[in-house]
Amino acid sequence: MEDWVKIGKSSSPFQIYATLKTSKYSEVEKLIHNTIDRLSDLRIRQNREFFNIPPSDALEIMRGFASLLDDAEITVYNDNPPAPAPRPNFKFHMIGLRAGDFVTFDPLGIEVKVASDDRVEYEDRLYSLSSFAGNFMPEERQNKSGSYQGPLYFSYKGKNLLKLRNEMDSGNSPAESEETSGD
Repeated sequence: MEDWVKIGKSSSPFQIYATLKTSKYSEVEKLIHNTIDRLSDLRIRQNREFFNIPPSDALEIMRGFASLLDDAEITVYNDNPPAPAPRPNFKFHMIGLRAGDFVTFDPLGIEVKVASDDRVEYEDRLYSLSSFAGNFMPEERQNKSGSYQGPLYFSYKGKNLLKLRNEMDSGNSPAESEETSGD
């Protein structure tokens, strides 16, 4: 969980980067989650409070909300190591795909064409993977925020795009991973 930041209350032992004390904590927590969800697809899972965001960015968001509260107290813990650079957003070239290739939106089995390094084309319209998932997700699989981590819902030749990216990031090519996994 080294690239993840938990934004919320916890009884688990996490490394604490900063805390926000306020009488309106529950409301502020929901507003921070909703703000991040509306602007990005950085939430790891919609029912969890983990985000793929640098701690310093989370702190700046928290400070923004705290500035609007009369009783907000922020404490930053300086003994934390510097945050790693954020993981770049998904691009098709990261897994060796180019414009003209096809990927499948798994919840409906819809094939869409890769239009550019970060867009797919379907019925003459362009979408990011996240916006496509938000527009076409079956009702029974929709989440409350309407925000989706796009590559999680698409596959190429039966292999999930997020899994392919993780394999490429770890130094394995997709072909090597298939050979070593015994699939």
